[in-house]
Amino acid sequence: MATSQLPATMRACVLHGREDVRVEEVPVPVPGEGELLVRVRAALTCGTDLKVFLRGYHARMIVPPAVFGHEWAGEVAASRDARFPVGTRVVAANSAPCGACVFCEIGKPNLCRDLLFMNGAYAEYVRVPARIVAKNCLRIPDGVPAAKAALVEPLACAVKGVEDARVAAGERVLVIGAGPLGLLLARMCVLAGAEVTSLDAQPARLAAARELGAAHTVEAALTPETADVLKARTAHGLGFDCVFEAIGRQETWNGAVPLVRPGGRINLFGGCPNGSELRVDTARLHYEEVTLLASFHHTPRTIRTALELIADERVPALAIVREGRPLADLPRVLEELKAGGGAPKTALLPHLPDGARVSGAEILDY
Repeated sequence: MATSQLPATMRACVLHGREDVRVEEVPVPVPGEGELLVRVRAALTCGTDLKVFLRGYHARMIVPPAVFGHEWAGEVAASRDARFPVGTRVVAANSAPCGACVFCEIGKPNLCRDLLFMNGAYAEYVRVPARIVAKNCLRIPDGVPAAKAALVEPLACAVKGVEDARVAAGERVLVIGAGPLGLLLARMCVLAGAEVTSLDAQPARLAAARELGAAHTVEAALTPETADVLKARTAHGLGFDCVFEAIGRQETWNGAVPLVRPGGRINLFGGCPNGSELRVDTARLHYEEVTLLASFHHTPRTIRTALELIADERVPALAIVREGRPLADLPRVLEELKAGGGAPKTALLPHLPDGARVSGAEILDY
């Protein structure tokens, strides 16, 4: 096995249960056949990680106690795959499909019945399973810093969402929510040539949406009154060509439906808690031919598309990755996100000294 000089232990953020993440010293993982051990250069915070932190587990992704985090980029420290020698800069998705089940065979690998997930990014080193190495691990192009490359996984989800909704040039699109995924969806719609309106109650998020090309921003929560105002601004007051719900709450799923025009599409992109219900007037679906859809996860193809979009700056990653913090700050960052504050995304930088904080281009130095 090819390796660089490795320590026996490392610092890592371990999820122990509900709102219980601890920075601990743990053994450095040993890669098996076909696997990689990667020195993490940047790991990004994520809304999914916040949900897991608040709930204390994720049935498919992580069972505590376990090292946390799934959006990352770094360099190979030990390799059991000749394609990725020690020193190679890599980014990997947080999952890989099996390639053999019925959904893989029909071109829906995101719905794979044996989708393999990985966690462990909030640490100095992460072990990449062989299937992910084989299917969803990519070399980072020269000149692309780790903190930018780490945005690949959520961007790949947004790529899929906008493709699923068939957003076209000249369309008027509403994105409800300007969190990280709402911002990425807005950017992808802008790149498709759409006129984008972003709705969010936080002005700092809307400033980021404008930076990413949103033509209009509305500082408000989605209420029936807000919906009436938004709809009145559209052509003939009929509604938007396409609406994305990027919050993941039952009330905003239900509130999104009246905002689309006859013949339009609604992508219920944000994941709601189990048991949530959507109530729709069937007359809207039948007599107005409204299309309801939802997009889950990403595919190997959209992972590759996302890296291309970051590499050529069509998606300016630093508009979303706003700050860098040391690994030990993760519990504090999660509490800030829980309170509704914090940057859209924070890069946890294992090589940043404790107590330090960086922003802008300084994030790229670590």
